[in-house]
Amino acid sequence: MFVFLHFCVEVKDVEPTEPLGPVVADNYFFEYLVVVSLKKTKDGSSYEPQITYQFPKVNGMAKFQKEEEEKTLKALTLFCFPEGINWAPLTEYHSETFSFVLTEVDGSRRNGYCRRLLPGGKGARPPEAYCIISTLACFGLFSKIFDEVEKRRQISMAMIYPFMQKLREAPFPAPGNTVEIKSFIPESGTEIISLTRPLDSWLEHVNFATLFDCLTDAEVLLVFASAILERRIVFIADELGTLSQVIHAVAALLYPFTWQHTLISIVPEILIDVVMAPTPYLLGVQKRLLDQVTDQSDLLLVDLSEDKKETFIVSIGDESSILPPKLQTEILEELSNRQKVLTVEEMNRVVSEAFLHFFVKTVGHYSSYVRCSRAGGQGVFEKRSFYKAIDSKTTRHFVKKFIQTQMFDLFIQEVEQQQAGPQQGED
Repeated sequence: MFVFLHFCVEVKDVEPTEPLGPVVADNYFFEYLVVVSLKKTKDGSSYEPQITYQFPKVNGMAKFQKEEEEKTLKALTLFCFPEGINWAPLTEYHSETFSFVLTEVDGSRRNGYCRRLLPGGKGARPPEAYCIISTLACFGLFSKIFDEVEKRRQISMAMIYPFMQKLREAPFPAPGNTVEIKSFIPESGTEIISLTRPLDSWLEHVNFATLFDCLTDAEVLLVFASAILERRIVFIADELGTLSQVIHAVAALLYPFTWQHTLISIVPEILIDVVMAPTPYLLGVQKRLLDQVTDQSDLLLVDLSEDKKETFIVSIGDESSILPPKLQTEILEELSNRQKVLTVEEMNRVVSEAFLHFFVKTVGHYSSYVRCSRAGGQGVFEKRSFYKAIDSKTTRHFVKKFIQTQMFDLFIQEVEQQQAGPQQGED
C-alpha cells in the first residue's frame, strides 16, 4: 500500500521513510523526468503503461527506499494514463499537458507534470507520456520545459539528456526572475531558453482562464461556495488538462486558506471508488466514467464539457444561499473587470483579488480576536466574540459556518502559534 493521492489514502502498514528519489533542494527545478510508454500485455490483448526512460537514474538507495521509489514510479504510470488499458494504436493524437499531486507517507508533497503526445514514427502507434516530478508548483514554467523536451524528442531521445542535465544544474529563479538555459541542437546551434517565474508566486500553478471558459461567473460562485464549506465536489470533463487546471484554480480561489482534504485532479479509473468516500474532496473524473459517479448524492457534480446539457448534474440545492447576497454581487462586479485585461498574469490577479476581498470583508478582522493567554504565550482565538462582532446578519450566518471548517481552523492555529505578545484591539 502506498500513498499517492493528495490527502486521500492513509497508510497503516508503512513506516515513514527518508525522502524518495534523488534528494533535491527546493530551489532546483525537478527531481526526475520519466517517459511512460504503452506496451502490449503478454497476451497481446491490451496495453499497460511502463516507464521506459528515467533521468537521472537513482542509485545508492537503501532497499526500503528503493521499494518505496518503485511504488511511487508505479503510481506515476496510473496518473499518466488514468484511462487504464483502454487504448488502441493511433495515427493522430492532440498532445495534452496536465498535472497531479503525489503525497508521500510522511505528508510531503510532490507535483507531477505530464505531457502526452504521439511519438515519432510511421503508422498507428499508442501515445507516450513525459512526466516531470518536482517539489515546485509552477504549471506554466513546466509547460514551457515540455515544449523544449518535445522539440528534442523529435530529433532523438539522446537530445533530452543534455537539456535536462543543464536544467537540473540551474537554480530555480525567485518570483519575477528569469533563469537562462543554454542548449545545443544540431543544425540550429546553441539556443538560450529563458524561463521566467511570475511575480505572484502563489498563483504560478494557476490559470483561471480555463475555469471561466467552462463555467459562468455565477456558476463559479456556486462552486466556490461549496468548496468554502468543504463539501464533496466532482468535476467531469473529457480533457485531462481541463480537469487539472480547473481543480487547481478552484483550490486557489480559497487563498489565503488552503484546501485540507482529498484533492485528485484526475482520478485513475482503477481508483474510481474514491467517489464513495464520505469525507470532503475535490475530484476530477473523465466523462466516460460519469455513470460511476451519478449514483452519489450529497455532493456537487459539475460538468465542464462543451456539449453539456446542464452544468450541475447533482447538487445539494442550497449552494446559491451559502454566500451573503451583497458580497456575491460585489464578487461578480469585480470579476467583470477581467474583460479589460490581456495577459494570464493580469487575469489571475483580477480573479484572485475578487475572492481575497471577500475573505477580507468576512473574516479579515480575525487578528483582533487572537489574545495571548499569558505574556509571551501562545495566542487564543476568541471565536464567539469574533463572529458576534459582525454587524450583517447574513455575513454572520455565513461566518459561523465557515469557522467550523478545517481550513479556517488550521489557519487560526498557525496564527495562534505565531502570536507571541499582547494583542492590540478591543472587542
